[in-house]
Amino acid sequence: MLSGIQHFVFCPRQWALIHMEQQWADNRLTAEGTAMHDHVDDPFYRQKCGDYICLRSVQLASYRLGLYGLSDVVELHPAKSATDYIEHPSYPGHWTPFPVEYKHGKPKPDERDKVQLMAQAICLEEQYNITIGAGALFYGETKHRETIVFDSTLREQTYSAAQGMHDIYKSTMLPKANNQKHCNNCSLVDICMPSLSQKKSVKEYLKDNLYAETT
Repeated sequence: MLSGIQHFVFCPRQWALIHMEQQWADNRLTAEGTAMHDHVDDPFYRQKCGDYICLRSVQLASYRLGLYGLSDVVELHPAKSATDYIEHPSYPGHWTPFPVEYKHGKPKPDERDKVQLMAQAICLEEQYNITIGAGALFYGETKHRETIVFDSTLREQTYSAAQGMHDIYKSTMLPKANNQKHCNNCSLVDICMPSLSQKKSVKEYLKDNLYAETT
């Protein structure tokens, strides 16, 4: 799933738990994020906002990435290029797609949100044979929209993440936990149990926890 690339960049183990083992648990952060998207993900919503058109829950797919899913919002801006544009049956003219992803919190210290947005743009580019130069991330906590330029570095990172997802999926192996500070904010922390990754072996874990209780 396209949305999984954000999980993968954050933590490959989290992604595998959700998308391979179908594990899920909510916490305050995920519940608030779901509530926010309930107001955004209306596939029948269409609005002309001044010079641009706002579309929601647009279906996306990319054979090169091997991903599919839905966008939060795709805005159609008047095209400035004579070649990179699409046409819409309900709105005459030439338009450039501008993907917008809504996030509940604030900008992250890593590239996970940018990679997810870039993946959406790659889907649109592939579907319409165009090039998209930028999109935006809107953060609910800051009420701020951040424009993201789709440069070669971000594109390469997105293709690499997608390939990593497929490699792990084909291996059928759950990635090892990497216990870090941000694990405490993950809704799957009690399922993942990252603290156990510090143990060297199953034998050592049993020795410390099971055998100690029976002696």
